[in-house]
Amino acid sequence: MEDNLFQLHRELKSKTYRHGSYESFNITDPKLRRISKACVRDRVLHHAVFRILYSIFDESFIFDSYSCRIGKGTHKAVSRLEIFCHKLSRNNTKTIFALKCDVKKFFDSINHNILLNLIKRKIGGDDVWLIGKIVDSFCKAPNTGLPLGNVTSQLFANIYLNELDQFVKHNLKEKYYLRYCDDFVILGESVGRLRKVTGDIGKFLAQNLKLSIHPAKIVIRKYRQGIDFLGYIILPNHRVLRTRTKKRVLKRVSKKNLSSYLGVLKHCRSFKIKQKLLSYF
Repeated sequence: MEDNLFQLHRELKSKTYRHGSYESFNITDPKLRRISKACVRDRVLHHAVFRILYSIFDESFIFDSYSCRIGKGTHKAVSRLEIFCHKLSRNNTKTIFALKCDVKKFFDSINHNILLNLIKRKIGGDDVWLIGKIVDSFCKAPNTGLPLGNVTSQLFANIYLNELDQFVKHNLKEKYYLRYCDDFVILGESVGRLRKVTGDIGKFLAQNLKLSIHPAKIVIRKYRQGIDFLGYIILPNHRVLRTRTKKRVLKRVSKKNLSSYLGVLKHCRSFKIKQKLLSYF
């Protein structure tokens, strides 16, 4: 291991480093995903690069970006959405609507040139050559795509979609917007306004990031009907587990993962399902 690290150091210093190939496999989580795993040597480098770039870029991200950031995460995102809902609906006395979208084949569609230009704009200098090696080590199509499996991909995704975040907050001036990876929610008082925002975002993504909104996953609903977000349904006075998630929990529970599932259920109204899980053991 020590010899490999010294060899890696020499290659980085002389700029002769070449990224290795990936080992790919499928997981169901809950939907099918293709994971591409780099070798140990490359993963060590990924973590080092991530640590340096995270400290540079994270401070430029909007507050309401919740994926793969220290102090954020799914439960913080859901809680923040509830705060937004209560605020805009004036404590559930006013009808409001939620627009929920996600980006179509996001990781497979990230353009390498656009991503590297965004990084260069922030850091400049000669160090971008190494980031370029990591970015170009994987393609789903020519010059396109990032691997699910690299720790750097999570950060690169936030750098890429920070452009969308800034557009929504500063150009469209949407106050009640939050994003988790490629899923985002915008609250509004008018369906017409949210439809216009959808069109504006679609144009921005196509023209600036070579991305598109998934047409089958554009949903506008009244808040009181429930907002489906990150495994939970957010309602005016409580939140519950999404039905699909509930079925998956009941199907997969075991002594080994019971504690994990009970941890998830702490964050919503779940007395009946908790009793059912505990009765199994």
